[in-house]
Amino acid sequence: MQYEKDKQIIYWVATIWLALGLFSTGLVQLLHTADGVGGSEMMTALGYPLYLMSLLGVLKIIATVVILVPGLRLAKQWAYAGICFLIVGAIYSHLATEASLIKIIPALLLGLLMTVSWRFLPENRKLKLSLS
Repeated sequence: MQYEKDKQIIYWVATIWLALGLFSTGLVQLLHTADGVGGSEMMTALGYPLYLMSLLGVLKIIATVVILVPGLRLAKQWAYAGICFLIVGAIYSHLATEASLIKIIPALLLGLLMTVSWRFLPENRKLKLSLS
């Protein structure tokens, strides 16, 4: 019984921090802010067009809502997959442009939070597949 409660606490702590990270960077990108993780200065340094910021911002905010709202089991799995793609892309972009390793830390942290959140996802929020 205590183990299940501990799993639930781990899930919510990781998920809330993940949601805060996604929402804040999504907002930075949606508002085309210059500073901050995912801001226009960083996007330009990575070689991305600034119009991509709006799309990434919207996707991050949608993913945040989907992982927090009960239900939406299929959308939740897609949101976690999308977050994974965003994080892998961010890490690869920093490595490809030979950015300092310190700039990869936010993406690594979000990746860790995403992995923990997904791993400890409660059964009532998981997609149930039927093989019949």
